[in-house]
Order: sequence, then C-alpha cells, then structure tokens
Amino acid sequence: MFKRIDHVEIITDQPERTIQFYTEVLGFKVRARDRVVPPGGTTALNLAYLELGGTTVELITYEGANPAPAPTGLHLGYNLIALEVEDMQKALDYLKSKGVPCVWGPRTLEHSARAEITDPNGYHIELRHWF
Repeated sequence: MFKRIDHVEIITDQPERTIQFYTEVLGFKVRARDRVVPPGGTTALNLAYLELGGTTVELITYEGANPAPAPTGLHLGYNLIALEVEDMQKALDYLKSKGVPCVWGPRTLEHSARAEITDPNGYHIELRHWF
C-alpha cells in the first residue's frame, strides 16, 4: 500500500540561495518548479522540488511572508533531514572546502558515524555513514 517517503517540505524565505546550496553543494537536481495561488487565497506559494537519490525536498516560499528563525535546541516539530554519505571524512572535507562547517560531530557509533551541518536557513542536516 505505502511505497516510500515521497518528499519532505522545507519552508524558506531564501529560495534561490537555498536551491543553490542544495544543488551546487549537496548535488540535488531541480525536478520542477511551480507557483500556486490557493483558491480564494491571496498568498501565493512558490515551490521548488529538489531530488537526490529518489527522495525529493520540496522548498516552499510564501510570497510576502515574514522570515522566522530556524528552531534551535530541543523542540517539537521538524528537527532535521539526514543524508547518507559514502565516507564521513571525505564528505566533511568536501563541505569545508565549500564553506560549510560541521556544527556537530562527527561521532562514531558501533554501526555508523554521524555529523551535522546546516543549510542557509539554519536547518540542520544530518550526515550518516553506515558501516
């Protein structure tokens, strides 16, 4: 009945900067872009669908919305997305060369290594290397 996670939504007030980060740094491809005005609504949505390895991130921008900071610390709701990497150290070295610092870790566990970076919105992205 259920096949897979189709997409994860991220709301941003910096769509072009966010698209550039996900495509040029993380290797996502732009799958499609849309602009939607809900029936009876006045606030349009700009949508960008970014795909990596069969998973899609849907970036949503509300025209005219005020930006809000990304949540920090322990909180309810969205926490992060996780990307599997082939080699943790190579991934971190590559990201550092692109100006993307590791904000947590890396930590080695019994079956994996884990670290975190942030996107231009301040949203955390986990990096996971399974052994």
